[in-house]
This record gives sequence, structure tokens and C-alpha cells, in this order.
Amino acid sequence: MAGNTGEKRPAKSRVTLTDISSRAWEHPADKGALVALRRLKGFDKLLKTMSGLINERAVRLLYLGSAVKVDERQFADLHRSLAEVGAVLDAPELPELYVQASPMFNAMTIGLDKPIIVVDSGLLDLLDEDELRFVIGHELGHALSGHALYRTLLMRLLALTGVLSSIPLGGIGFRVITAALMEWVRKSELSADRAGLLATQEPAVAFRAHMKMASGGHLDDLDQTSFFAQGQEYDEAQDIRDAVLKLLLIENRTHPFPVSRASELRRWVDSGDYTRILGGDYPRREDDATAPVSEAAQEAARSYSEAFRDSQDVLGRLVHDVAGWLGSARTWLDDQLRRRTGTDDA
Repeated sequence: MAGNTGEKRPAKSRVTLTDISSRAWEHPADKGALVALRRLKGFDKLLKTMSGLINERAVRLLYLGSAVKVDERQFADLHRSLAEVGAVLDAPELPELYVQASPMFNAMTIGLDKPIIVVDSGLLDLLDEDELRFVIGHELGHALSGHALYRTLLMRLLALTGVLSSIPLGGIGFRVITAALMEWVRKSELSADRAGLLATQEPAVAFRAHMKMASGGHLDDLDQTSFFAQGQEYDEAQDIRDAVLKLLLIENRTHPFPVSRASELRRWVDSGDYTRILGGDYPRREDDATAPVSEAAQEAARSYSEAFRDSQDVLGRLVHDVAGWLGSARTWLDDQLRRRTGTDDA
């Protein structure tokens, strides 16, 4: 990690997003569910009661005993980055941050009452200080959106659906529910990426982090233009087989692929929403309790409609090709029939 030498990089000027609501960065498909759940009074308390089997104190003690707690003296650069990210996103409270020994390139936010962030040591070797700030902002975005709390609910509901496996056709229903829950989890990762970008306020840094995670850190061998072209090739399925295979490949994944995440984040920047938020036009936390569910639901519907419209291009080509093939087959059959019945004009 770049900051372990004790040298401090000059602080970069970033816009402080005072009282920003997590709704500002939440993906439409993520926001629709979260807004509805937040409107249920006392729901979070009920969920925490339902989740009593998970001893949050035990989880914290686990990392307190097996990992390194970040503070002013241990991984001081990470500690400073967390403080900077928290200040930019105007976080009311900062989670504890731990570094655990692992060669993997991963970080996670866990816990209900007081979420904690855990970063793999492999990620520290992979990313520089600015890129790690993006990751920490990503994880803080999870915490501020309440993803840990609501994911727990979904996992509880998922566990309950296990009884469906013993009912005729229950396995199909179970798979549908699983797919829906995993889709929401993947969309929450896109939300957190936006939070990470707002925390760093450097799109190039966010894109670089995804490029490193996709390649294992060989940044000198990568080209950003080619990387995004690769993402476009992945997103634009050329036939129905690709579309179906992509669904099967990500069905049980909690995270979208890094190439796809980078493309999605760039689209958000290009949409103008990122610049608009930095200019001060964003929803405030004080209005979260009265945020209209219908508006969030409509935004989610528009998001899925756009994705479906893109998918229709593939299906449209399929229908066109099938229709052409059927037309050719019918012409051939008619020709064979005329020959056998002696009605051929030749």
C-alpha cells in the first residue's frame, strides 16, 4: 500500500455532500426496495429481533481477535481514508475498519446495529491509496444504505423458502425467489460503486480499481479504451444464446463482473447524475422518511424497461431469423410437394 511508508500525499479538494441521502447513489432497482422497506415503521427493530441468532458481538470479537483493527497507528493511511470518505459523504457515524489476512481481492460490510468493514490484505497489495479510498467509499455506501440490515431480511426469507423444495414444483419457485434476491444484491453493488465514486470524486480512479480487480493488478498492460470496448461487447449480446448464457453465469453471483461494473459506472457518469450531485442537487437524509414509494418504484420500472428494451433487440433478431428460416423451409416443402404431385410447371 502506498501510504505504508509514512509519507502523506497532499490532500485533494473534494466537495462535501452535506446531509446527502443514500437515495442519491442507489441504483433504481435497489432504491425501489429500500424506500419501501424504510417506510415500514419499526421494521428495522423487528428485523434485528428476528436476526437474534446472529450474535453481532461475536462477529466483532472474531475480527478483533483474528484481524487488525485500523486506527491512527495501524494502517494509518486506511484510517485517514475512512475519515476523509466519511466527511465527504457526511456519515453520521463511521464503522470500525479491519484488515484480515487473505490473498483475495475483496472487502465486505457486515453487522446490523453497528456495521464493520473488513478488507482483505490482498486488496492492499493490489490497489494504491486513491483506489483503496474508492473501495472504502463503496463499503461505507453499503453501510449508509442499510444493505447489511435488509440483506439479512432477504437471507432469512430465502432460508424459509427451503420448504418449497419438498413441494411439487417448489424447486422452480425456490429458484425464482433465489434469482430475484440475488439480482437485488447485485444491484446493491452498483449502488455502492456510485457511493465510492462520490467519495473519491475521481472517475479515473474508480475505473482503474475495476481494471486492476479484473486483471490482478497488471495495469501497465491494460488500456482503458480497450477495457470499455470489452465491456460494451459483453453488454451487447449478439444472439439469444449469449443473453441466456449471461443470465446463467451471473445467476448465483453476489457481484456483477468487474468489466460490467466499470461500464455501468461510466454510464452513470455520462448520464449527468454524478455531476449534478457534486453541484449540490441531491436528496437529503431529512426527507428519507417521507420519500414517495411510488416515485422510487417508477424509477425502478423505467430502469428495467430500458434493460428489457435492449434485450428485445436480441429477441427481435431471433424472431426475424426464425421467420426467415421458416419461410425458406416452407418454400422448400411447397416445391417438393409440387414435384411429387406432378404440379411443377417445368
